[in-house]
Amino acid sequence: PKVLWQVPMSDDGYAGPSAAAGKVFIIDHQGDQDIVKALELGSGRELWRFTYKDASSSNYGFCRSTPTYDDGRLYTVSRLGLVHCLNASTGAKIWSLDMVAAFGGRRPSWDYAWSALVDGPRLILVPGGEGAAVAAVDKMTGRTLWKGGGNDRPGYATPVSAVINGRKQYVIFTAEGVIGVDQATGTRRWGCPWKTSYDVNAATPLVIGNGVFITSDYRRGCAMVAVGPSGAQIAWENKEMQSHFSTPIYYNGFIYGTTDPGRLICLDPKTGQVRWQQRGFEKGGLVAVDGTLIVCDGANGEVAMVELKPDGYTELGRIRPLGGQSWTAPIVADGKLIVRNKTALACLDLK
Repeated sequence: PKVLWQVPMSDDGYAGPSAAAGKVFIIDHQGDQDIVKALELGSGRELWRFTYKDASSSNYGFCRSTPTYDDGRLYTVSRLGLVHCLNASTGAKIWSLDMVAAFGGRRPSWDYAWSALVDGPRLILVPGGEGAAVAAVDKMTGRTLWKGGGNDRPGYATPVSAVINGRKQYVIFTAEGVIGVDQATGTRRWGCPWKTSYDVNAATPLVIGNGVFITSDYRRGCAMVAVGPSGAQIAWENKEMQSHFSTPIYYNGFIYGTTDPGRLICLDPKTGQVRWQQRGFEKGGLVAVDGTLIVCDGANGEVAMVELKPDGYTELGRIRPLGGQSWTAPIVADGKLIVRNKTALACLDLK
């Protein structure tokens, strides 16, 4: 595919892009400032930037969160715990809060990495404070609506909105396990312990019916957590999928994802059995579109198109748009593929 544009990134890290309203949003870093950028989707031209101070030392780069767009507003989370709501058209600040100050938030070893979840009037955050494992704020003002979920410290995964056993709730992968909290009050409804070395629970959970699929690296593996009316327990677990931070995809009854040591696999969520596997996808992110997987090899930046089917690995094409370590998940918007490595962001035409 034709490369439409390429722009440099100076954060030496892994923050993810998002796209909406004809723009690409991403958080960069330069000097002692984080820089939220809006780029024109078609050309890569910078439309606006918003900066705030982050003078601490690099920790695998700086910001690693993906901006969340909702109805003309953009929500960003910094690695130090600053949450901003910006006007997505102009970059003007609407409100901000500090999760450490507001909720007693406890930054994990590699800092905050999840993205904020918009759900109706609420913005869902994971401060990881005492009595504030999870918090909901008014998305328009930043005013606290509730805090709850217990005392779990934060993981790195983005919260998920789900209906399980007929109850609307938020599923959170914390440093200590996976929990479900009530949508309206933040009351913890269930929890299942899942301890991982260095507390790196980073891949976003997949809610499948009344089950929740989780996966972690450091030889921890994966599991299907069955959530019942009176609690949760592990239905099965194994070490077939060990995703360090790349979130797998659930499609037509099967799970697709990358796992250490460097494989792309298709997994049956009912049994945990592998349907197929293919080497050459070290810590790579992936996206599904039009019955096709677009998946990265995180080691060298190659990007492959793979048929999204459970009966075998079929590769449709492979390119290397940027090269180098590419741990950030790709996205697709308006027929365009957007990828990044540690030094650049690029847009390719898929049409």
